[in-house]
Amino acid sequence: MCCEKRPKKLNFPPVLFASFAVLVIALVVSALIIPVPGLAQSSGSSQSGSQAQQGQNSQAPDEAGGPTGESGPIAVPKKKDTDEPPPPPKPKAAGNPEFSLHVDVPLVTVNARIIQKDGLPIALPVDVAKEHFKIWEDGVPQQIQSVTVSKAPITAVLLVEFASTSYQFMYDALRASYVFASSLQPQDWVAVVQFDLRDHILVDFTQDKQAILGSLNTLRVPTFSETNIFDAMYDTLDRLDRLPGRKELVIVASGRDTLSKLTLDQILKKVKITPNVTIYTISTGWALRESISSLYGDNPEVRMAMMDYTQADNQMHYFAKMTGGQSYVPRFPGEFPEIFRQIGSAIRDQYTITYKPTNTKQDGSYRKLKVELVGPNDKPLEIKDQKNKDIKYQIIARDGYTAKHQVE
Repeated sequence: MCCEKRPKKLNFPPVLFASFAVLVIALVVSALIIPVPGLAQSSGSSQSGSQAQQGQNSQAPDEAGGPTGESGPIAVPKKKDTDEPPPPPKPKAAGNPEFSLHVDVPLVTVNARIIQKDGLPIALPVDVAKEHFKIWEDGVPQQIQSVTVSKAPITAVLLVEFASTSYQFMYDALRASYVFASSLQPQDWVAVVQFDLRDHILVDFTQDKQAILGSLNTLRVPTFSETNIFDAMYDTLDRLDRLPGRKELVIVASGRDTLSKLTLDQILKKVKITPNVTIYTISTGWALRESISSLYGDNPEVRMAMMDYTQADNQMHYFAKMTGGQSYVPRFPGEFPEIFRQIGSAIRDQYTITYKPTNTKQDGSYRKLKVELVGPNDKPLEIKDQKNKDIKYQIIARDGYTAKHQVE
C-alpha cells in the first residue's frame, strides 16, 4: 500500500479559473441583450426581407397585422391608436324585448266542381272559368289569382264499416268496396281501413289493385256489433293530415255511431280543421230499412230505430257537404258502379282556385267560403245547352277553412 501511487489532483491556476468565470458571465449577459430574430428586426433587415418575398407573395395591406410567413400575412386588422372608444349601448326598456315580425299570408286553395242536376259535370274552358268564378270569404269578395283544371290521380282512404249488425249492411259494404277497387286506375293510391268497435288498417297506401281486392277478401263475419264511426273517422283524418297534397276519404257505412269516445261536435270540428281532404259518403242498408219500415212502421221502437238511421244519413251528408264532397244513398246494389264513376270523375276533373285572403290574421279562426259563377253585373251565370235551354247547375266546394294559427 505504501508503494501504491495515488492520482495527482488537477489544480487550475487562479488566473485561468477567473478568466473562465468571466467568459461564462459574458455569454449569459449577451444572450439576454441580443434580440431574438423574428421578434425584433432592424429596419434594414426588414426591408431586405420584404424585398426578398416580393417575387413570391403579394404585399400585405398596411392595416394588416399578425405574424407573417411564406403564405403571407394573417389579415387581422390592427387597432388604430386614434380609435375612440365605442359609445355605450342604448338602454333597453324593461319588459319590451326587441323583435321583428314578418307575416306571410299563405295562399288559399279551393277545389270546386260544376255539376248538373243529375250529377253529371259541366266543363268550362279555363279562361272562361277564371273570368266567371267568384269567391267570398266571410262575405268579403276575394281576388282570384289562378284557376286550373286538375286531373290528378286519386289519393284516397276507403273507410268501410263491417260490423256484426245485419247481412244486408255487410253485403252493401263489401259490394261497394269491390266496385270502388275495380274502378281505380294504375296511378291511384288507395288505403283500406275497416272499422266496427275499432278501426283496422287492412292495407296501407298502394297502387296494386290486387292487394286492395285481397285485403277485402280477408274480411270475415265480425265479432262486434258496435259501429264507432266517429272514432274511426278521427283516426283516419289524423293520418291523412300528415300527407301533403289533396286527399279523399270515401266512407262506406250506415253512419250510425253506437259507442265512440268522441261526440258529433268533436268530429265536426276535426273535419273543419283538416285541410285538403274531401269526403264522399255511401250509405248502406237502405233497401232493408225501407222494407222494415213498410212492415213494422207502426211499432214505436222500429220508428225510433229508423229515425237513428235517418239522422245517420244526415250526418254523412253533412260530412260530405262541409268538405266539398258528395253523399249517396243507393237504393239498389246496381247503383254502385255509377256512384263510383261519378266520384272518380269528381276527384279527377275539378277546378283548383287559389287566392290570397284579404284577412291576413293568422288567428286559427274558421272562415266561411262561398263560390259562385257570375256573369255581367255579378248576376248568376246562365249556362245553356245545344238547344239554347237553361241548364240547372250547382257549385260543389268546401263550406270554409281554418286559418293558420300564428304562435306568439
